[in-house]
Amino acid sequence: MTGVGAKPAAETLLIRHAAPLVTMDEGRRVIRDGALFARGGVIELVGSTRELPAVADVVVDASNHAVLPGMVNVHGHLFQSLVRVLPQATGTELGGWLQAHYPLWARLDAAAMRTAARFGLAELLRSGCTTVFDHHTALPGDVTLDISIEAAAALGIRFVAGRGARTLGSAPAALRETRDHILADFERLIDRHHDPRPHAMSQVCIAPPQLGTIERELAIELIEFARAKGVRGHTHLGETADEIGTYMARFGMRPYQYAEDVGWIAQDTWLAHGVHLDAGEIAGLARAGCGIAHCPSSNLWLGSGTAPVVEWLRAGVLVGLGVDGPASNGAADMLGEVRMAMLLQRGRRGPSAFSALDALELATRGGARLLGRRELGALAPGGAADVIAFDLARLELAGAPADPVTALVACAVRGVDLAIVAGRVRWRDGAINGFDLEREAALHRALSARAASPST
Repeated sequence: MTGVGAKPAAETLLIRHAAPLVTMDEGRRVIRDGALFARGGVIELVGSTRELPAVADVVVDASNHAVLPGMVNVHGHLFQSLVRVLPQATGTELGGWLQAHYPLWARLDAAAMRTAARFGLAELLRSGCTTVFDHHTALPGDVTLDISIEAAAALGIRFVAGRGARTLGSAPAALRETRDHILADFERLIDRHHDPRPHAMSQVCIAPPQLGTIERELAIELIEFARAKGVRGHTHLGETADEIGTYMARFGMRPYQYAEDVGWIAQDTWLAHGVHLDAGEIAGLARAGCGIAHCPSSNLWLGSGTAPVVEWLRAGVLVGLGVDGPASNGAADMLGEVRMAMLLQRGRRGPSAFSALDALELATRGGARLLGRRELGALAPGGAADVIAFDLARLELAGAPADPVTALVACAVRGVDLAIVAGRVRWRDGAINGFDLEREAALHRALSARAASPST
């Protein structure tokens, strides 16, 4: 790819000769010899190359490249990048998996979190993700959300920080907090880091691991406070079949009923997983405008089940895509998750049930809707200039020139060749501006070994 340079976002950007440009707009247009023109990080024009201006401050020749909107990850845990495939957890379901990991997460400190965040964000950016939601549920000692927010700012990635909230449960004391501390820190984070404007680079939401990990009164208080501040709420719900029995025994309600009872099923909230919701609950989500972050690889790894995504979409539920945590996935690969989502629904419903474009929509416009960010997830006038590109001459795509869009999803492509966020080049040909991958990888390996050690 020629002519690429990292220029200030206030300048103009022209991407031309894309083969093709996949807009993911309302009409899902795929434009051969496509182009887009952006100014100040905002797209002004999209069309064929001959229709758009021929000059700009930064001109990208995307010949023989597929160009797509940057993907939006709506459920993930950056801190988990320090410990993957923990031996004592690889054969367990969610409950045992959590118990194996809790002691390690309780020892997390600020230095380790900083490396985990930087490395995890780089991995996501490499996979085509330009907007990251981080569900941060481990806040022991000197660990705060500021660490990951600042890491995202340094790498130039759009970021939504989910502030965890845990006062109850079987997690170590270091992972539990008091009501007053949670509320005070949540307010501090909003005041310091939440930008409510379109095209914001930093936002905050409230995100308890589960509604059962906090008192009922606090669940209500947190979502009401979030609404008063104009921010969203997120939590896990319906991930495992065991969860149903736990909520019935404790609250006399199914998990969905309890979430609805405390005000968490609404247009300004979204849920992670949702595998074990019944038809009535799915219809309730659609009526409320509450969406689901689908995490196919994590669900399979933990044996939690296969989500009925086709049925969700037919019912009118908003659906986005999440990589979940590297500890329950093994990777932070957005395009890989798109492929997995497509294959699972084809396996459930037949080969015509779910196309590559269907799966890509989950990772782009679908995720943007869950975050309330209509300016993301599509290459259209007024949208964010968040763009990724793949070289169609890759080995993985050999023999698939007729349908490059389906090939990108079906052929297990790993890693983008170019990623632009807010009009600025952030990843190009295996490198991130201002980020020493080899140094970061070495530091990450050292910290990972320490994090996984059974010693305290």
